[in-house]
Amino acid sequence: MLRVRPIHFTSRLDQWDRLLTDLGMVRTVDDGSWKEYDAGAGRLALHAAEAGSAGDGTTAFGVEVGDLAEFARRTNEAGADDGTSPAELTKADHGDTCRITGGDGFSFFADKAAHSAQSTAADPALVVVEVWFSPDAAAAAQTLRSIGARLRPVPDDDETADFTAKNGGVLMVRPGNGNARAGLGFEYTGDLSALQDRLAAAGHQASMTEEAFGRTLHVANPDLVGADAPALWVSARH
Repeated sequence: MLRVRPIHFTSRLDQWDRLLTDLGMVRTVDDGSWKEYDAGAGRLALHAAEAGSAGDGTTAFGVEVGDLAEFARRTNEAGADDGTSPAELTKADHGDTCRITGGDGFSFFADKAAHSAQSTAADPALVVVEVWFSPDAAAAAQTLRSIGARLRPVPDDDETADFTAKNGGVLMVRPGNGNARAGLGFEYTGDLSALQDRLAAAGHQASMTEEAFGRTLHVANPDLVGADAPALWVSARH
């Protein structure tokens, strides 16, 4: 089992809850400072953060798996082909987990899924996307292959790489300068203009851009206020 499940830390849980619900996600876990939302494919967790703290508004790359020990064994077996052992069973603040470390030094957790079934009430066209920005995109892509992500062909023959997770969601590798970091977005396989209208009717600021590779919907970020705030993106996917 492998499912995309990034964790977004925010002091604005209510605003995020409203946006995710209006996007078509369904809240499946509500444990005070920890909430989980299902899309048609993939899952997103929200974790409360103190307003103005360093973590407020940040996203942690992460996945869900079935059996932690088996996942670690398979990941390290796959990594042995290039001489790496990226998976380590460990304990974190939230309990037993598996830490994955890429060749660029970036690490993330694979957690045991609290519930494996995807909600059928979520918008089936909405897909959770997490992005690994790395100074060594090739190494990052190899790590995702090792954890069992499936390579998805992309139009451009460059350093970008897209993967799908067996149990839902998309993982992307994009080249980046400095320290590796995570990003969050969505794909939509339905009518993106209809989604824009739905969000606008619910009071969200949403604008569309047309580019060579397709259409992207930019939605006002609940964490930030102001014209220069980076938007949350939803890309059309057919």
